[in-house]
Amino acid sequence: MKSMGKTDSLHGHVTNLTTAIENFHVKRLAMSHPPRNCPPDAVAWPRTVEQVSLLAATCYSRGVPVIPFGTGTGLEGGVTAVQGGVCVNLTKMDQISELNPEDFTVAVEAGVTRKALNKYLRESGLWFPVDPGADASLCGMVATAASGTNAVRYGTMRQNVLNLQVILPDGRVLHTAGQSRRPRKSAAGYNLTGLFVGSEGTLGFITQATLRLHGIPEATVAAICAFPNIQAAVDSTVQVLQAGLPIARIEFLDEVMMGACNRYSGLSYAELPTLFLEFHGTQQSVEEQVGATEAIVQSNGGSDFAWAWEPEAHAQLWAARHNAWYAALALRPGKKGYSTDVCVPLSRLPEVLLETKKDLLNSNLTGPLVGHVGDGNFHCLLILDPEDAEEKERVADFAKRLGRRALAVGGTCTGEHGIGLGKRQLLREEVGEVALSTMRQIKMALDPKNLMNPGKVL
Repeated sequence: MKSMGKTDSLHGHVTNLTTAIENFHVKRLAMSHPPRNCPPDAVAWPRTVEQVSLLAATCYSRGVPVIPFGTGTGLEGGVTAVQGGVCVNLTKMDQISELNPEDFTVAVEAGVTRKALNKYLRESGLWFPVDPGADASLCGMVATAASGTNAVRYGTMRQNVLNLQVILPDGRVLHTAGQSRRPRKSAAGYNLTGLFVGSEGTLGFITQATLRLHGIPEATVAAICAFPNIQAAVDSTVQVLQAGLPIARIEFLDEVMMGACNRYSGLSYAELPTLFLEFHGTQQSVEEQVGATEAIVQSNGGSDFAWAWEPEAHAQLWAARHNAWYAALALRPGKKGYSTDVCVPLSRLPEVLLETKKDLLNSNLTGPLVGHVGDGNFHCLLILDPEDAEEKERVADFAKRLGRRALAVGGTCTGEHGIGLGKRQLLREEVGEVALSTMRQIKMALDPKNLMNPGKVL
């Protein structure tokens, strides 16, 4: 790496790699892309926007690649330093500011995590509902356009970001909706905020996000129900949504996943295609939603229906879904996991799930299915031996087929994990050459030297 020289503002905040630092910034990646370690040449821990700006400008002037790093919970190799350079760890920028309860907004720096924000908000009667599972940094969630189990009710990060502070590759500071602005809607010019949501660190450093908050519901109730087949579970989901019921979560686990969860968590649920549901609202509205949903579920052959009204019972019921990743890993102790991430129209979900299960069987792969069935997004949790080259190839081929299966029915190769390193060809197939060329032109306009997280997305 070219020398960056010395500046007082960065002194003590940039370090060369040690084994411990490399383990944190490289080997914490999921079993995904690429198969080799790609460590950065150095890691920086800025504490202020000014330091990020100076670091970006310094690296830009010297042609040094930079890689934004939040908490490293991404699943598509997004923080891999494929060309070396400086990994910019933003976790020390952890301030929460500009809480406006009457406006339902808050501003968070790049190092603030989802759980930290909701702990901070606890006494305000507000919460931030987007929940990808891991305790990711909120600005990292912006960068990957994350969503999760609550998206069917509260939307994804795209619907919950009002403004962003971004350090551009050359060090300039951009406020995507104007400095200190937080309107709930705007028709002023191009949607620059939307441009950076899902940009995966390739256009700039997201150093602050102004987020939309929601009121904590008065009442919450959860339920679980087993079905004779996948079609019945999806039919129930569609009918619940068509009825206008404001369901907060509706999650699908296949029979393989339910069996794994039973063994891992000591549960005794039916090992059948299963829906986990959750409703938010007033006590009266929740009771009405429960009655209407139960009638729909029963009309589709649902059985073993159980409701959880108390917090303890609620937590126990959701244990299976929350522990799904670890339950899947327990199917082959000592092995690694890789999660796929396609999203398809609800009308095509049953056939895609069934074709995927047949493909798993024919490929001799272990891969229980879980999904945010309310929006057609599901994950195949593939468990594999990373030392078995032939099995890794089968997994890679399966993942490509699954991505193309989703595209063939009008879906996407990634609902919430992003493109990263491994899905660039699928992105080309999904959006076409004109869209891809437009993305490249945007990238060239903002990052003409291709120094921001190079090798990702495009």
